Amino acid sequence: MNFLRKNWYYIGGVIFVVLAVVLAVYWNDMSVLRRLMIMSFMALTFHQFEEYAWPGGFPAIYNIVFRPKGNRPERCPLNPQNVLITNVFVAYTHYVLPIFFPNIIWLGFAPLLFGMSQFTLHGIMVNRKMRSIYNPGLISIVFMWWPIGIYYIWYVVTNGLAHWWDWPVAVVYMLATLIFGISMPVTHWISGENYPIAFSDEEMARFHVREKMAQLAVTTAERQ
Repeated sequence: MNFLRKNWYYIGGVIFVVLAVVLAVYWNDMSVLRRLMIMSFMALTFHQFEEYAWPGGFPAIYNIVFRPKGNRPERCPLNPQNVLITNVFVAYTHYVLPIFFPNIIWLGFAPLLFGMSQFTLHGIMVNRKMRSIYNPGLISIVFMWWPIGIYYIWYVVTNGLAHWWDWPVAVVYMLATLIFGISMPVTHWISGENYPIAFSDEEMARFHVREKMAQLAVTTAERQ
């Protein structure tokens, strides 16, 4: 388990490359919906690599900038254990299932909707707090999930593949996954200032979050 906690996002990067090869080789043998679901999963692995590996820094962004809680940001509210569970066991299930069942529209749209909705966090909320135009995770949202999601909606609607109830069911399924699969483990179930597993100094130093926030504080003070 310790190996996974330290390397899951690098493993995700390998999965991204493997899936790219699979798409290139078997493109003509797949339905459009299955291709889109594979690309959606690729967007997830790219997004996670961007957040945690390169440029990385999301643990510091979340724990120091976005949702500070207590005085131990290396372990609260995000920590390596809840990050592994939410990003791999929960998220992978959420994104892999539609690959095997691409014709279940609500099952496919829910993870795309989740990916697209993260623009609120990465594109608006975090950038506003950091006074920036980019933070790790934003590129995959803007250039992968949004184009894939828009095309998915267009393709499904123009080909009459969805029932009216597919859309609200997708929203409910996405929200249930967000609340019980991600939010609650991070904020309540697998969290706390005394949680025994913490991010390494290297992980917390990526993207130079502390330095950027310190400089922002100085700049703000000078302007006042």
